[in-house]
Amino acid sequence: MLKSLRVRNYALVESVDVEFASGLNVLTGETGAGKSVLMGALGFVLGARADASVVRDGAKEAEVEANFGDRVVVRRTVTREGRSRAWINDESVSIAELRDFGRGLVDIHGPSAAMRLADESGQREVLDSFGGLVADAPLVRAYAERWSAREECRARLEAICATSAADPDALELLRYQIDEISSAALTEDDETLAERHAAAAHSEEIVENASAVAEALGGDESASAILAAVRPKLDVMARHLPQAAGWAVEADELMVRLQELSRTVADTVSGLDGAADDLEKLDARLTLVNRLMRKYLPRGGSVAGLSSLLEEKRQKLDALENREERMRALEAELSEADKALKSAGAVLTKARFKASEKLAKAATCELHGLGFKQSGFSIKLERAEPAPHGCDRVMFMFAPNPGEAARPLADIASSGEIARVLLAITSATLAVAPESARAPTLVFDEIDANVGGEAGRAVGERLRKVSSGRQAIALTHLPQTAVYGDRHLVVAKTVSHGRTRTSIAAVEGDERVSEIARMLGGEKITSVVRKHAQELLDISR
Repeated sequence: MLKSLRVRNYALVESVDVEFASGLNVLTGETGAGKSVLMGALGFVLGARADASVVRDGAKEAEVEANFGDRVVVRRTVTREGRSRAWINDESVSIAELRDFGRGLVDIHGPSAAMRLADESGQREVLDSFGGLVADAPLVRAYAERWSAREECRARLEAICATSAADPDALELLRYQIDEISSAALTEDDETLAERHAAAAHSEEIVENASAVAEALGGDESASAILAAVRPKLDVMARHLPQAAGWAVEADELMVRLQELSRTVADTVSGLDGAADDLEKLDARLTLVNRLMRKYLPRGGSVAGLSSLLEEKRQKLDALENREERMRALEAELSEADKALKSAGAVLTKARFKASEKLAKAATCELHGLGFKQSGFSIKLERAEPAPHGCDRVMFMFAPNPGEAARPLADIASSGEIARVLLAITSATLAVAPESARAPTLVFDEIDANVGGEAGRAVGERLRKVSSGRQAIALTHLPQTAVYGDRHLVVAKTVSHGRTRTSIAAVEGDERVSEIARMLGGEKITSVVRKHAQELLDISR
C-alpha cells in the first residue's frame, strides 16, 4: 500500500509531501491545480517514460520518492540534461527493473487503460487476467510451447523452400571441394606446422647452441658447479652474519632452477635429432596446407577455420542432395505441430469461454449499479487462425439500451461509457477473482470523466466498494464521486513572488464541506450549496 509520496521540483511542484491511507483516497482541486501532475509524478517514480521537460524551471533535477511501507521505498530522479536514475530501497536499478517492480505495487486505471479496453488485444488481456490465464499458467505455457515448436518448424521449411535445387555442375563443384579439403586429413597438429618446419630447417644451429647453453648451466665448469663450490662459504658466514642464512637459501634455489633449466633445454633439443631428415615431409605438408588456406580462406584463417568450412560444405551438400526428402519430412512435421497447436488452442479457448461467462455476468451486475439499469454486456469468442495468444478472438459486446443488439464495445460506447465499463470490470474482477489483482494499490485517473451527476454517485459507490480491504486512489472532478472518499486530498495552485506552486492538503469537517461546495457551485458558495454538499456527504456515509 502506498503510504506517502514525496515530490521535489517536478513540473509545477516545488515541494510536496502527501500521505495516503487505506480505503478510498480522493484527489480534487480546480482545473490546472496540478492533480494530473501528481498522477504523472506517481507514474514517473514507477518507471513511466519521462524526460528533462518535467524538471521545474530553475532546478537541476526532479525527484520523486514513494514509500509503500514494509520497508519498500522507490525513488527516481531526472536531471535537466535528461539523465534518469532509480533506486529500490537505496539500491540502484535500471528503469526497466523499476517498471517491472512497480507493476506489482500500483495498477493505474486512466484514459490509456480505457482506450486499451476498446482494443481487442486489451480485452483479451482483461479476460485472461480474470481467468488466471497468465503467462505462467499451465494452459498458456503449454500453448506457447506448441506455438514456438510450430513456428520453428515452419521457419526451417521456409528456409529449405527458399533455396532452389542446385544444378548438376554446382553439385559436382561442391563435391570436388569437399574431397579436396577432406583428403588433406587436417588435424590439430597442423596448427603448429609452421613452427615445426622452422625448427627442423634450423635444427643443426639450434642443437649446437643448446648444447653450449646446457654445458654452461650444468656442466663441470658451469654456473651451477661454481655456485655449488661457494655454497659452504655461506654457511660459515651465517654463523656470524644472520643475513647469510637467507643467501644460502637463495643459492640452493638458484642451483635447483639452473639444473632444471639445463635439463629442459637438453630434453627439448633432443627431439630435434633427425629433424633435418623430416624437413622434406614437413615442407610438403606446409605447402599443401598453405595452398588450401589461400584457396578457401583468402582473407586469412586457421586450420580450425578450414575444418569448419569443410563441415559447412558437407551440410550444404546434404541439404541439396536430400532437399525433396527433407521438405516432405518437414511438411509432415509441420502438420503434426499444427495439430498439436490447435489442440492446445482449443483447451485454452474452452478455459477462456468459461471465464468469459463468469466475467460477463459479474460485470453486467456492476454496470446495473453504475446507472446502466437495462444494459447488456457479454463476451464473444470467435474461432481464428492460430496466433501467439491462441486460436480465438475476444470481443467485449455492449448493448446500452434495451431492444438494441449488442455490438462491439469500441464501436458503440462513448468514452464515459467505456470508463464505467472499465470500472465495472475492475470491480467484478476484484469481487469474483480477487487473486487476479496485480497490485495492492489501484489508481483511477478521472475514471468518471464525461459522466453526469447520478452516474458520478454510482461511480463513487463502486470506487468505495473496490477499495474495501485494499487501497484505491481516485482523481475526480465530480463532487458526487468525491464524497465517497475515506480520505480527501485537495490540490491547490498558488502564485508567490512570480512563481507558480502546487500544494496538497487533507481536508476534513468544514474544510471538506467547503471543497465539495466549491465543486458543486464554483466560486460563489452559498448556504444552499453548502447544505447540498453536507447532504451529499451524509448520504455517502
